[in-house]
Amino acid sequence: MNVRRLIPGTAVAAATALGLSVLTACSGESAAAGDSDQFDVVASFYPMAFLAEQIGGDHVKVSSLTQPGQEPHDLEISAQQRVQVEKADAVLYLKNLQPSVDDTVAQSGVKTKIDAATLTSLEEHGTEVGGHADEHEEEHGHEEEGGKDPHIWLDPVKYAEVAKGVGAAFEKADPDHAADYKKNTAALVAKLDALNTQFETGLANTRTKVFITTHAAFGYLAERYGLTEEAISGLDPESEPSAARVKDLEKMAKADGVTTVFYETLVSDKTAKTIAKDAGLRTDVLDPIEGITDKSRGTDYFAVQEANLKALQTALGTK
Repeated sequence: MNVRRLIPGTAVAAATALGLSVLTACSGESAAAGDSDQFDVVASFYPMAFLAEQIGGDHVKVSSLTQPGQEPHDLEISAQQRVQVEKADAVLYLKNLQPSVDDTVAQSGVKTKIDAATLTSLEEHGTEVGGHADEHEEEHGHEEEGGKDPHIWLDPVKYAEVAKGVGAAFEKADPDHAADYKKNTAALVAKLDALNTQFETGLANTRTKVFITTHAAFGYLAERYGLTEEAISGLDPESEPSAARVKDLEKMAKADGVTTVFYETLVSDKTAKTIAKDAGLRTDVLDPIEGITDKSRGTDYFAVQEANLKALQTALGTK
């Protein structure tokens, strides 16, 4: 993961001091954590908040550090949000996705710190991910710009593994409601298992197995279902592709029968549309589900994933 914005130590110290000075003045949702009788969970961004809500049910009050429509990778934590984390009963985040969140959690005294990255296995992914890469990587000469890929929530199987870990953490931190957390976790895992089956069945027989995205968010999904993701950029959604990479993608699209260049709702579609126009391809949305907005094709994780499946089926062509 390319780290683009790190808060200098002096700024961190100043923000912390400011946060402590306004501790009693904070009000509203952004400082709600710790102010209720519920188990207060601060989540770093939507996929983590969704898990907390599904597993916690009525026993948990969930607030998110990343607002709807905000690009999670760009989040910079405010002094007020540092207070929000400090007052929480638990914080649920995904290390190495949002550097300012990592810094805030590390400096906080919150008792229960749940790092989703420790609850499943992370892999190294570059601009090309999937079965196609081993066969054609040398031929295409792709530039691999990658690292540990944090986009585990887009794979229903890995997301289910994280859900189990979060459920266990909730049970330990709030034992009075452990039975309900266990029950809710089981129900969520069952829904994720069903979603996995939908993807397996829906993508089993397609005319092509290769798809192009603006950035490499769908590597785990591609590997899970026997596809190959070709990303215009690497794991950083706003990094610019080289001219050689663009030319290579156009050649690959023609050779592998690619029909569509996918872009996402929270990042500019300019590059995707330019490449698609030059290569004579369509464009469509493949949502990395980093946040739900009025542009999202669904109101929650499951609805958007089902929309993603339909978009992939259309682009790849079902036999």
